[in-house]
Amino acid sequence: MTGARQALPPRRPDAPSRADAFHRLRALPDGPEKDELRRATVCAWLPMAHRLASRFRDRGEPLDDLRQVAAIGLVKAVDRYDPARGKAFETYAIPTVVGELKRHFRDHTWDVHVPRRVQDLRNQVRIARRDLSQTLSGRLPTEAEISARTGLCTEDVRDGLEALDSYRTLSLDAEMPRAAGDGSCLADTLGLCDHALDVAVDREAVKPGLRSLPERERTILYLRFFRDMTQERIAEALGISQMHVSRLIAQCCEEVRRQALQETAQPT
Repeated sequence: MTGARQALPPRRPDAPSRADAFHRLRALPDGPEKDELRRATVCAWLPMAHRLASRFRDRGEPLDDLRQVAAIGLVKAVDRYDPARGKAFETYAIPTVVGELKRHFRDHTWDVHVPRRVQDLRNQVRIARRDLSQTLSGRLPTEAEISARTGLCTEDVRDGLEALDSYRTLSLDAEMPRAAGDGSCLADTLGLCDHALDVAVDREAVKPGLRSLPERERTILYLRFFRDMTQERIAEALGISQMHVSRLIAQCCEEVRRQALQETAQPT
């Protein structure tokens, strides 16, 4: 019977030998003694958490940040572990810490949020493109080659490639590629606000009202607002008094405004 028993895996060098600490944690009431034992237990298992964090060091996140995330997962594992279930602490802690690290990458490291499915496609495409680039004389693999390597359809490969640029975004101060040393940045390519757009709708709204005015009144408004002529010069040009020009401008503006508001209020 003893020969058929499965051999236990060797104890890792970073595994603490005091397994009774978890039994004491479950038995102790809340207080300073339990807090101190909890702190000592977490510190004893920190090397394991750091070792798990190092598995993710090539994904663009600082190792110190990953170790902090792994430590959070370890604290959760220590608080939730029940030694009465008979399983070793490592059996429970390792999936908990790894899960915390994966959630960190899923929820906190993407500059542009994409669906979970696309995140998984991005990871498959990223690994396949990296591996294929090492065997293709330095060129990037095509979508068809990545599809053959991953077993994904072309559309899924395309979604994964597009998601590669969603993980990290560029700053507006980033230098433009092929800028020929002119110091231009991404912000220089953005358009400026055209304030004339604010009055475009208003201009279209008053056109019917302007067309309905008599020719003399239209001429007065044109000279005043488009040629920027004074009322005195308009009066001289038309042979009428300046006071009359002032009254006509006020009457015309009021009529055009009334028609525009009436047109806007009508149901479409």
